[in-house]
Amino acid sequence: MRKDNSMVSFGARLREAANKTNRLCVGIDPHPYLLEEWGVDIDTFSARCVEAFAGRVAMVKPQVAFYEAYGSRGYAILEKTIAGLRESGTLVLADAKRGDIGSTMSAYARAWLSEGSPLEVDAVTVSPYLGVGSLSPSFDLAADNGKGVFVLAATSNPEGNTVQGCMTRDSVTLAEDVISRVSALNSKHFAGDELGSFGVVYGATVTMNVNLSTFNGPVLMPGVGAQGATSDDVHSLMRGNVGNAFPNISRAILSHGPNVADLQKACDEAGREFA
Repeated sequence: MRKDNSMVSFGARLREAANKTNRLCVGIDPHPYLLEEWGVDIDTFSARCVEAFAGRVAMVKPQVAFYEAYGSRGYAILEKTIAGLRESGTLVLADAKRGDIGSTMSAYARAWLSEGSPLEVDAVTVSPYLGVGSLSPSFDLAADNGKGVFVLAATSNPEGNTVQGCMTRDSVTLAEDVISRVSALNSKHFAGDELGSFGVVYGATVTMNVNLSTFNGPVLMPGVGAQGATSDDVHSLMRGNVGNAFPNISRAILSHGPNVADLQKACDEAGREFA
């Protein structure tokens, strides 16, 4: 349970941000081909994204891998990018997909979810394939610090189904099992909250028949935009629970750069579909 009942949970802050703007999550993905197309370096790319997206969407999601590729310089730029977004009041989701056991998972959790960490964000993505229980350090620290955690359940990559669609001993898919366990954690830590702070990642292009209608946390939905999914797909998958869906669009918006005004326009147009 949260140590300080007066602390505003991530779920509450996310809902407030969505009500003020829209339910969109925009990615900052400095692909090498985008840097070439924009004619800028990763530092300038990131700064323009901060300027374009801050305060316009519910969340912004930097893709950590593209920064890691630059070593310490990349991490310094990532820290600056995170700080710029958070100083503007914009929620930041680090797409780090961390997952391990014991003290190593605790270290990952401290890196992203501890107050005062150079990499402190509002939420982080994690991988449950060493068991959802192995992620307990991230859930506990997030609950204590008013942070969020998004657990991979069913991803938008085509090969994901070969693992995520496997049946468990309880005759449900692995994706369903992950969603059920995260839902139970929301009930434990955030009973009574409108929106739990623990979410799942569920691709908007996924064809697996999974019921998301009663999930009590945010559902991050990649696959909208460049991968072909639409707002109709989001509505269909959420089965009446669409207010908990946070579609993730990256390439379809970033392709409008490098001009900040063009990025803002693309962001606003996409956001209107998910107001």
